[in-house]
Amino acid sequence: MQKKITIKISDISAFKESLVEYARFFELACILDSNSQYFHSVTYNSVQYDLIAGYAFSFIDAEKITQLTDIDNYSEENNHWLLGYITYDLKNELENLQSNNPDYMKWPPCIFFKPDVLIFLKGQTVTIVSYSGPDGHEVIRSLAGITPRLLYSNLVELNPRLTKNEYLKRIHQIQRQIFKGDIYEVNFCLELFSNATIDPYSYFNFLNTQSPAPFASFFKVIDKFLLSLSPERYLKKLGDSIIMQPMKGTAPRANIRNEDDLLRDGLSNSLKERSENIMIVDLVRNDLSKIAQKNSVIVEELCKVYSFPQVHQMISSVRARLKTASFSEIIKATFPMGSMTGAPKIAAMKIIDDYEITKRGLYSGAVGYISPSSDIDLSVVIRSLQYNAGTEYLSYMVGSAITALSNPQQEYEECLLKAYGIKNGFNKNNYA
Repeated sequence: MQKKITIKISDISAFKESLVEYARFFELACILDSNSQYFHSVTYNSVQYDLIAGYAFSFIDAEKITQLTDIDNYSEENNHWLLGYITYDLKNELENLQSNNPDYMKWPPCIFFKPDVLIFLKGQTVTIVSYSGPDGHEVIRSLAGITPRLLYSNLVELNPRLTKNEYLKRIHQIQRQIFKGDIYEVNFCLELFSNATIDPYSYFNFLNTQSPAPFASFFKVIDKFLLSLSPERYLKKLGDSIIMQPMKGTAPRANIRNEDDLLRDGLSNSLKERSENIMIVDLVRNDLSKIAQKNSVIVEELCKVYSFPQVHQMISSVRARLKTASFSEIIKATFPMGSMTGAPKIAAMKIIDDYEITKRGLYSGAVGYISPSSDIDLSVVIRSLQYNAGTEYLSYMVGSAITALSNPQQEYEECLLKAYGIKNGFNKNNYA
């Protein structure tokens, strides 16, 4: 039987840090942080709660929910919240695809778990639901007794797996396939990695303090960790309404307001960036049409530019009314998300496997929740560190959309720009 308590807190930042530290005591943990105090005016980032945190003592039950149909069956039989993720390589089960690239992270393809302890934060109100183990009062005592470890001041050095020359060579090869008509656009990714010993809990708290994002998440599966600073939503389902919000198009920020405005306007008016975004919007419209009511797919926002601490991003919003559709049917129709693959999607994924040299793992997958009423909110796993503590392997992947108009040198610089926040931290006072 579930036990629930509600309390008020005064120091939100300290409380959030203690929630990450609390994950040390569990085999499974998922923390979904919207950082609403920074992004309250960002309309595309509407969320039910400012933060959701779930913890489970044992991985055993989660091992039973590793297929999409398992999630459907579990949701139908149990009136519980489920927190989880889908790796990019689940695509190989959804389509006739394969990848022979090395897998350094070894994530299970798909996991959703029922938390033993579930915590919601809205404003300064905290609700703790205990399904087994400690009750809410005991959880509060445990959280109050946690002293977060010192935050990192220096970040681990990450090294690109491809040299710059090899990266540029592969972009030219991809463009030859575009000119042949095999594809229109492909999201090609570069991995930066390190063999390092880190403390993922305090590392995430540092990163989330320095560069908060509207879809930040921390995920733990025994000795594997995701530290995500994602600005992109994959999809949100509320009742029979579903929205997808592809992000495609990037420009740097400037410290001087006039220069920053010029960069923002340049992105908004860029033919290349708009064409990238519109191609993916068309792909998303097609994906949603498979599960949507007739004539219900609409583009609510097209190529709108939003500003984040280090970059301006172009985001579109596509909404539809669902036909009766299970979680697995929604995922099969829309995953992987077009912003991380390209168009046409299957052809782009084949090229990705040909030219990238590591499996993506959780990068360009999705993380989020399924509510007891079958509502869903999932983010795109980008701007994210993956860490395997068992092998001391740290991975950070960055990508950009390659089209006929792409300049390979500029695409390389865009990847480095996206990596800058992880490598150096953002100026946390620079928000728009």
